[in-house]
Amino acid sequence: MLTAFDKALLNIIQTNLPLDSRPFLVLANQLGTTESVVIERLRTLKENGYIRRIGPFFDSVKLGYAGTLVAVQVDADYVESVAEAINAYTGVTHNYEREGQFNLWFTLLTPDIETQREILSYIGNLPGVIKLLDLPASKKFKVSVQFTLE
Repeated sequence: MLTAFDKALLNIIQTNLPLDSRPFLVLANQLGTTESVVIERLRTLKENGYIRRIGPFFDSVKLGYAGTLVAVQVDADYVESVAEAINAYTGVTHNYEREGQFNLWFTLLTPDIETQREILSYIGNLPGVIKLLDLPASKKFKVSVQFTLE
């Protein structure tokens, strides 16, 4: 159960995590508590699945990275092992199981196209992978989502 403090903390960190050598101390001052309380609440919220990750978003294209969305058709008996293999790559930002023919979808950022091709070739040849679709973006639409918790 989220407390009022948790909701206030989550509202701030979604888009206003301070750029500071001690961001959690800055948050603590904003919320009228201590740095250790902020860190402990964030740890608990992450452990309980309310927070997936805390970190910046960069414009990957401007940094020279190649990104793609990938749809994979995986035999049901292999979904977990294929997902684990995919998640081993640091460039995987999302990986979701879905219903339908293509039952595993993930995004991949790599330093270059050649690395991307190597990774997708490896994944495409994993046991249980039936088909892999590489769906690179032709145009990027960035949607900013913020959940206001009250």
